[in-house]
Amino acid sequence: MASTSTEALHAAREFAAANVGPISAARHRRNFMIYGALCVLGLLPTLLGAAPAWRAAGLGLLLPGGGFPALGGAWLLALPVTLALTYLAIIVWFWCGMVAAPLLIWFGSAVLAGALADTELWAGAYVVTPLAIAGLVVYVRRQAAARAAADVARHALRQGFFGESLAEVNTRAAAEAADVTGELTPDQLLSVRYLLERALQPVGEYAGYTIIDQFQPAALRYQINHLGYALGLVQGHYTPSFRGYLGQAQRNLIETYLNRRVWDYWVLESMWGHFNFSNFDPAQKDNIMLTGYFGMQVNQYMLNSGDRRYAEPGSLTFRLNAQTAFPHSAHTLVDSVRMNHERSDFCLFPCEPNWIYPVCNMYGMGALASHDRLFGTAYVNAVLPRWMRMLETEFTDRKGSLIGLRSYWTGIEIPFYAGEAGFAFFANVFSPPLARRLWAIGRKELSFCLAPGPDGATRLTIPPEALSFLETIDPGHYRPGALFGYAAVAICAREFGDDELADAALRSMDQDCGRVIENGVARYTEASGLANLWAIEGRLLRTGDFRNSFVKGPAPEVFTGPVLDDARYPDVLVAHAVSDGRDLRLVLYPGQGDGPQTLGFAQLQPGQRYAIDGDARDSVQADGDGRARWTVDLRGRTALRLAPAA
Repeated sequence: MASTSTEALHAAREFAAANVGPISAARHRRNFMIYGALCVLGLLPTLLGAAPAWRAAGLGLLLPGGGFPALGGAWLLALPVTLALTYLAIIVWFWCGMVAAPLLIWFGSAVLAGALADTELWAGAYVVTPLAIAGLVVYVRRQAAARAAADVARHALRQGFFGESLAEVNTRAAAEAADVTGELTPDQLLSVRYLLERALQPVGEYAGYTIIDQFQPAALRYQINHLGYALGLVQGHYTPSFRGYLGQAQRNLIETYLNRRVWDYWVLESMWGHFNFSNFDPAQKDNIMLTGYFGMQVNQYMLNSGDRRYAEPGSLTFRLNAQTAFPHSAHTLVDSVRMNHERSDFCLFPCEPNWIYPVCNMYGMGALASHDRLFGTAYVNAVLPRWMRMLETEFTDRKGSLIGLRSYWTGIEIPFYAGEAGFAFFANVFSPPLARRLWAIGRKELSFCLAPGPDGATRLTIPPEALSFLETIDPGHYRPGALFGYAAVAICAREFGDDELADAALRSMDQDCGRVIENGVARYTEASGLANLWAIEGRLLRTGDFRNSFVKGPAPEVFTGPVLDDARYPDVLVAHAVSDGRDLRLVLYPGQGDGPQTLGFAQLQPGQRYAIDGDARDSVQADGDGRARWTVDLRGRTALRLAPAA
């Protein structure tokens, strides 16, 4: 395995270095042809002796703002200003899919230069504009060459440790917990309450969320998804036999996601990105940031709860207004992912119009994998071979890392963070070999960051000079912050069994990010809502838990045995709830102080009397619907066992 993966890493790097990838290379050739045509068109007015207005506008086709030097004098300054505006427009295009922005700046500036042209043009423009083009070309090529040289050197370093590291990852990742259903610690329950406080508010309310924009990582949808993923971990790995407020919280999130405020960013992106002004269905073309992420959340809930309501037609309906709605279900979300993969030249397909993020496409593959587990489809097997081939040839750089961002239309790579240490756990859902390959690199490149902290315990300290600008920014609110990076490391390390590294990351989170406990709820004050959610996932995971919550789920007997169906939040905190099909074992904590609390049970045998261990009362009898209620005196950790009386 180690040898094969090493060869794959090396081959992918060599292919990327030599060929850029056949589809990207074809896009680059097309770019040159289109630009060449623009240059010919732009120079024709001059060659044909056309009027000054046409000649100035023509120069504007060679370069954004390239026509302004023809006006002479202070208008020379309009060239760098226009180039700066074009750069900002490209950021806007990246930020919210506004394809029209750079086009408007480029061609609008050409039209403006032509409109402002007088009877005479400054002849020096025919030197200034070409020199500006040459300067940009030289700058871009030098930057690319410097990155390529650094990548090749880093690839060589990786070859020295990769095989040994991968072998260790394979050993550690295979050692999953023998006890499939764990017990939440009091410290973990403090974090779980952060999730519940947000998820249990009425559908469509957003108290406690970070609200900035609905286009990039601070958007509500990403917070809702990761709230759902974290609660799914609780459901599947700690309390699969608890419904009650835990199930309600997950359904609230799914139905809040359908609220127009969460998804109507796609209305704008459809118009200014696809130039589509009639069909705003958010689960049709592109938009894997909705179909992939949300598909994973919905499928995870159904797998771990046994509730299949969202597989029904129209159960996930995105309503635009009183007249227009887009009915979907778990099936149609996954169908959209699958069909977009099929029609994309790159197999991987865009989030925003044009921009392909390999990491986002991991969520899409995760949605396919969880659907396969739930409904017996074989979508991953059908898509993954081509997906992996494209990942290695079109989205792998010279050092063997994933390319963070590539333009679908132009094939141009944009430097963007997609580090192995942050996202390998998503790949683990659909391709453990890929995930382990990524983590084998990430863990070794983080090992130099382990050092004793103020208390003498090992913590994670990443030197500022080792970080790029993007890696120092909390993506959940676009301000400096370390929590998101620490949390990503904690999640990956725990998922693959690197507990020392995970523990070190958790210590760093607690020491550096302002952890506070208020009214029984733990949070980090120096971080966004999204970073807090990733931190909670890191605190909840054990080896393999993230993958298993999407593609394995609880044991079948959980869904046939007794369940805790009702408990009051936050008075009763459920740390463990699992049935073997006959008994029900619970561990409960008081959330508002010791005292009596009434519990509701379901899925009992009608008329059967059940003994309850751990309390003075002997038994309770199920009614004709298989339900019963019982009052327990909660004092600290309270363990109970409900079993049919002899």
